[in-house]
Amino acid sequence: MRASIATVCLSGTLDQKLVAAHEAGFHGVEVFEPDLVASPDSPERIRARAADLGLSLDLYQPFRDFEGVGPDLLEQNLRRAGAKFALMNRLGIETMLLCSNVATARSGDEQLAAAQLRDLGDLAERFGVRVAYEALAWGRFVDGYEQAARIVRLADHASIGLCLDSFHILSKGHSPEAIETIPADKIFFVQVADAPLLSMDVLSWSRHHRLFPGEGGFDLGAFMGHLVRTGYDGPVSLEIFNDTFRQADPRATAVEARRSLRWLEHEAATFLGAAAGRAARMPVSELPAVQPASDIGYVELRTDALADMRDLLGQLGFQAHGRHRTKNVELWSQGAARVVLGRPAPGVRQPTVAGIGLSVPDPGIALRRAAELFAREVPREQDAGDEPLVGVRAPDGSEVFFGAATRTQPPWVHEFGEPADEGAALIERVDHLNLAQPWQHFDAAVLFLHSVLDLHTQPSMEVAAPVGLVRSQVLRSADGIVRIALNLVPSGERGETILPQHIAFAASDVLSLARSARDRGFRPLEIPANYYDDLRARYAMDPLLLDELRELNVMYDRDESGEFLHFYTPPIGTVFLEVVERRDGYEGYGALNAPVRLAAQYQQRRQATTGISA
Repeated sequence: MRASIATVCLSGTLDQKLVAAHEAGFHGVEVFEPDLVASPDSPERIRARAADLGLSLDLYQPFRDFEGVGPDLLEQNLRRAGAKFALMNRLGIETMLLCSNVATARSGDEQLAAAQLRDLGDLAERFGVRVAYEALAWGRFVDGYEQAARIVRLADHASIGLCLDSFHILSKGHSPEAIETIPADKIFFVQVADAPLLSMDVLSWSRHHRLFPGEGGFDLGAFMGHLVRTGYDGPVSLEIFNDTFRQADPRATAVEARRSLRWLEHEAATFLGAAAGRAARMPVSELPAVQPASDIGYVELRTDALADMRDLLGQLGFQAHGRHRTKNVELWSQGAARVVLGRPAPGVRQPTVAGIGLSVPDPGIALRRAAELFAREVPREQDAGDEPLVGVRAPDGSEVFFGAATRTQPPWVHEFGEPADEGAALIERVDHLNLAQPWQHFDAAVLFLHSVLDLHTQPSMEVAAPVGLVRSQVLRSADGIVRIALNLVPSGERGETILPQHIAFAASDVLSLARSARDRGFRPLEIPANYYDDLRARYAMDPLLLDELRELNVMYDRDESGEFLHFYTPPIGTVFLEVVERRDGYEGYGALNAPVRLAAQYQQRRQATTGISA
C-alpha cells in the first residue's frame, strides 16, 4: 500500500509537516492549498524539499465549486483551474482534487456537469495533469460517490476520474460495495478517515471530528477490501480534519497516522482473506498474530513517595519481595496481583502508572506486531539469568512489556526474592487500569491499544466532575483479562493534569478485605452519607449490608447480571488504588458511582492543599 497523508492532518509549517511525514515512513503527501499559500518557500523549492526527503507530492487540493454553473461562471472557473494547473506543474503534482459544488451550482443536470468536467479535462490535458472528482457529503446536487461515478463516466475523458473518500461515503450510510463496479483506471485517488458515530450535521462532523482509521466507528476494512478488488494501486491517503491533531506535535501525530494505515491494511487483508490480499494488484497483508494475554503479570508504579506506597500496599495485604537483584525497583504481590515500585525518571514530578507487563504465548511475535505498527521498542538491560522481557512505548510514554506465559508464577518474580510471609490472599489479580490521558494522546492511545494489543472499545461515557467533564473510554480483550479505561483529562489553571490514575485489584471478598485493611491502619476514601441514602432509595437492599457499606466506605452497583462492590484508597500524589469484587458476572465499572468518587477525591485534594473542608 502506498501510504500518503494530507498536510491538513498535521500542525506546524509546511516544511515541518513534510519532515514529520518523512520521519513517520510515509511515501507521499497531499498538499493542502492553505499550507502552500502560507509557506515562504516557492513551489520549486517545496518540490525539491519533498524530493530530498523521499516524498512524492501526490495531490493538490482542494478546487471547489466548479460544475453545474452558468456559462459566465464556467469561464471564470476554467481560468481559475488553469492557474492552479500551472502551479501544479511547478510543484510537480499530477492530480488535483475537485470537490462537488456546494455553493454556486444552479443545476443538478448530470449531463451538464459531465460536459463541464469534459471542458476541464481538455484544459488539464494541456498541462499534463488529471482531475479527481469527489462527491462531498454535503454537495448541493452531487453528494454520493455513485452519482459522481456516473458523471465521470458521462464525461468520458482520460484526464477526469474519481476521488473516493471513506468519510463522505460512510458518513452518509452509503454501502461501499458498488466501488467494485468502478474501473480501476477511473479511480485517481483514495482518501480515508474514521470518525466517531455522532448524530450531528455532516459538515461539522467532517470538519472537526474525523479520526485516523481504527479510532472511530466506521467499517474501514470493508471499504478497503472493496477498493482492493477493483485493482486500484495508487496512493491511499489520510485526510483528517480534527481540532486536536492541528494542535499536537506533528511528529507524534504522523507516527499515529502511519500506524493507522498499517492497521487498515491488516483489516483489508482480513476482509479479503490473506491469500487474496497478497495476490491483489495493491497487495495488503495481515499483521503478525495477536498474542492474547493470559494475565497482567505486573503493573509498574513510579513515585518518590515510596514509603507511603509501601505502607498502603501493606495495609491492603500485599507482601514485599524486596529489591531486584540488579535493578533499582522492588516487587510487592498478593495472589496474582504484582506491583513493581520504582522512582520516577528525572523531571517527572507526579507518581505515574509507568507500565504493565503482559504474559503472552510468544513475546517475540507480540513485539513484531507492535514494531509493524510503528511502536518504539523500549531498550532494557538484561543481565545473565534475567528472564527475557521485550517491550514497546505507548503514545503517553508508558511501557508495555511482554513475557512468556507460564502455568505457574512467572520466573522473573524470583529475581526479587521470595516474600517473608505469603499470608492469605484476598486480592486475586489486577482487574483493570484507569489511565489519565492528556488531550493530545487520547485518540492515539485508543489506536495503540486497539491495534497493538487487540483491545476493543466499549461504549464511551462522559462523567461530570468538579474539575470538568471527564470523557472515559474502556478497551478490553475479548476474554476480559485485560481491561484499560482511558480518561480524557481536563486541565487545571496552569494546564496541569488533575485527574488521578489508578489500579483496580480484583478481590474475592471486598468487605473482609476492607475490615482487615482497617485493622492495619488503612483509611479509605471517605464517601458522603448522601450517597448511601441514595443507595437506599435506588435499590431494595438488605439494611445490614447497607450499614456495612457505609461503615467501610464501600460503594455498590448492580445490573441485570450481578453486583459490584468496590472501595478506593486516598491518592498518593496522582495515583490511587481500588479494590473491586464482581459478583455473578457483573461486567461494568460502577459508572453511576464515578461522579461521587471524583467529587470525594476533589474534596480531599482541596482540603489537603488549602485546609478548607467545604
